[in-house]
Amino acid sequence: MSSDTTSDIPPTGTPAPPTAPAPGGATEGSPPDGSPRIRPSLFRDASLSAVLAGFVAVVVSYSGPLVIVLAAAHAGHLDQGQTSSWVWAISIGSGVTCIALSLRTRMPVITAFSTPGAALLVTSLGAYSYAEAVGAFLVTGAVITLVGLTGVFGRLMRQIPTAVVSAMLAGILFSFGTGVFTSLRTAPWIAGAVLVAYLLGKRFVARYAVLLALAAGVLFSAVTSRLDIHIDHVELAKPVFTAPSFSAGSLIGIAVPLILATLASQNAPGMAVLSASGYRPDDRLLIGSTGLASTALAPFGSHAINLAAITAAICTGPEAHRDPRRRYVAGVSCGFFYLLVGAFGSTLVVLFAGLPKELVAAVAGVALFGALAGGLTAAVKEEKDREAALITFLATASGVTIAGIGSAFWGLVFGVVAHLVLTRLRSRKATAV
Repeated sequence: MSSDTTSDIPPTGTPAPPTAPAPGGATEGSPPDGSPRIRPSLFRDASLSAVLAGFVAVVVSYSGPLVIVLAAAHAGHLDQGQTSSWVWAISIGSGVTCIALSLRTRMPVITAFSTPGAALLVTSLGAYSYAEAVGAFLVTGAVITLVGLTGVFGRLMRQIPTAVVSAMLAGILFSFGTGVFTSLRTAPWIAGAVLVAYLLGKRFVARYAVLLALAAGVLFSAVTSRLDIHIDHVELAKPVFTAPSFSAGSLIGIAVPLILATLASQNAPGMAVLSASGYRPDDRLLIGSTGLASTALAPFGSHAINLAAITAAICTGPEAHRDPRRRYVAGVSCGFFYLLVGAFGSTLVVLFAGLPKELVAAVAGVALFGALAGGLTAAVKEEKDREAALITFLATASGVTIAGIGSAFWGLVFGVVAHLVLTRLRSRKATAV
């Protein structure tokens, strides 16, 4: 476990079982127990549970956050072609980085478009031309790339105690866990079917519990006439290039808050999710790569690609696969479905939008039960860290937003401050005695 001041999660990219840290001499991609390394094979390592985890992650990504992107596009007066290109860019960027980074690191690296960033654009995009916004997107990607490749971001993250990181993860996932039960109020048959199917699945076929939950939810959605899917035609998305323009106003009004929101509200918890699941993420590779993807796709509308947190937890836990070394397949699966959405853009967006929100909430909730339980367990394991972990959990679960930055970041801040204060008080008392 952690020392009084730092996390015990090493900085480099080897998966290790959540129950025991990998030995310091392990190399990237090697088994955590130091046994002879068997060359990974995607087809040999593939499993239905991992593929399903990737699919569920994409469904969750597009069933809610995409609405914010569309609202931002409307606020910025974008035409249909520019809006479709925006969806294409964030989907392709997320898909390519998911697949490339998961195969490179053999970890379930899940990326996504910046939801807090899109929320900021709802209020700011209308004040600037679209070309100025694209210029701000380019600067955002370049700065995030620089922060990632220099290792500054990773050095800061490694100073955070493990208990605080785990508590933040639990706080992020808390509302999704409760979402299973709040959905019972408005759609009792759908949410109830998901929960019952999940429990029966965990009892008899644990690896396919989420699959059974999804199937039961879709079935009861159809029976209760809650599916609202109308696809008139299928067409490929067409990327639209926009030459960037730069202005002081757009850099201050869009780029600066977008950088802060992406790093603090997305990449920080994204790294924490991987670490809390027992992996050793290479921050330079992951943050730098997502920054490069953001920069390359900015002229086509991508505002920011970053590490995912909530959807990542769906793919990093035991529901994806009981062997942590085979969960990277979930990252590849997630990337494939991202590319599929990107290719067909608006057509598949209509499909996701037609799913009942209670179905999405319930399936996401049961898929995250394991990750939530793991986060809570690690957060309270060491008595000396429990109060700081509790403060982190409560602040994160509160959903508070301060200065446009979400509660995950502030949970870390409050937790680290509490840890430092309590640690120093204990040290002074010990010295006085």
